Amino acid sequence: MTSLTALHGDKWGDIIDRPGDGCVEIRWHDTTADLTRDGFHAFLETFAGHVKDCGRPGCLIDAVRFKMDMAQMDGAWRDANIIPRYNAAGVRKFAFIMPDGMPAIGAEPAPEGPASFPTAYFGARAAALEWLRN
Repeated sequence: MTSLTALHGDKWGDIIDRPGDGCVEIRWHDTTADLTRDGFHAFLETFAGHVKDCGRPGCLIDAVRFKMDMAQMDGAWRDANIIPRYNAAGVRKFAFIMPDGMPAIGAEPAPEGPASFPTAYFGARAAALEWLRN
């Protein structure tokens, strides 16, 4: 069994170190329905700090229960403020676990924006972890 270490938790989600799987994970909660742009930015800043501190080559985002209004998303802010931190931390793979029916599930992994690492989308946790480990 893989050891897990809780690094951070609040009403929006949990950040978990998964050393045996070589990744740091976000598990979003359905309370993210009330998450604002500023709150989202703050959570990603916290996550990026843990990614750097842990030094794992992978990131896993469990977005199955993520409910934030997509109009609150700011991809340009993420590209300018978060992705460079992942690049500097040595991230080599980034995986999302998405709800059924998300069109990107199964697409060929590829870098997004200024990322120096590929991002992949999965419908199952086991498949995401297998890809991150290999």
